[in-house]
Amino acid sequence: MGSKIIIRVKDLRAGYGEDIILDHVSFNVYEGEVFVILGGSGCGKSTLLKTIIGLIEPRSGKITIDGDEVSFDDDTTLQKIFRKVGVLYQGAALFGSMTVAENVALPIREYTSLPKESVDVLVKMKLGLVNLEGYENHLPSELSGGMKKRAGLARAMALNPKILFFDEPSAGLDPVTSAELDDLILYLNRSLGTTMVIVTHELQSIFAVAQRIIMLDKRAKGIIAEGNPKYLREHSQNQFVKQFFNRQAEEKGVAGRGSQ
Repeated sequence: MGSKIIIRVKDLRAGYGEDIILDHVSFNVYEGEVFVILGGSGCGKSTLLKTIIGLIEPRSGKITIDGDEVSFDDDTTLQKIFRKVGVLYQGAALFGSMTVAENVALPIREYTSLPKESVDVLVKMKLGLVNLEGYENHLPSELSGGMKKRAGLARAMALNPKILFFDEPSAGLDPVTSAELDDLILYLNRSLGTTMVIVTHELQSIFAVAQRIIMLDKRAKGIIAEGNPKYLREHSQNQFVKQFFNRQAEEKGVAGRGSQ
């Protein structure tokens, strides 16, 4: 993990319609870091992710990615930001009528003018990184759940992004396949130096990959803990945080979810 801030979120306010999900949220992500956003159901994890990558316009606040401010009033800068990030969506979001190779090639063809031969070489390289050599001509329906996730990851890496975002990467996977995906995330982080931002609530994955986390809370509409998950499991002064990391049921009458 480097000391350079690659994502800066300051005083963010976000929601849908009249419903404010996140209020006055601020944090930084450092270059090369494996950073996890976690919390209970409905706390705003996916809302925060979508707001950071420019899919949802915030009510107020400021988001900066690698020195560029995310602004819906500046399409040129937004497009520049989109080329710096890759996203693995929860269901992999592969196009069912396209082969694995065609799915991975899609962002390369969209954002570059490389000849077909160069695109084909890049696609094979990306599939090799996620251990899907030889599956170029398969359709998504012919892949297992874990293979679909890896194909989606290959597509997310197509443009050599500085930052990879993952939305519940372990969702729908069995424990062994989930652990294999965790290992792949760590391998890519260490070998490529790519910054990883992961939304999840899977404790095994959190302890396996996260260098630092923020924990969101629905009632607080913001961050109630930040730091190393193993340290927070043992030392957090917030009862709810300790219960979450130790898989304990919430005690009746527990009040206040203040700072860690």
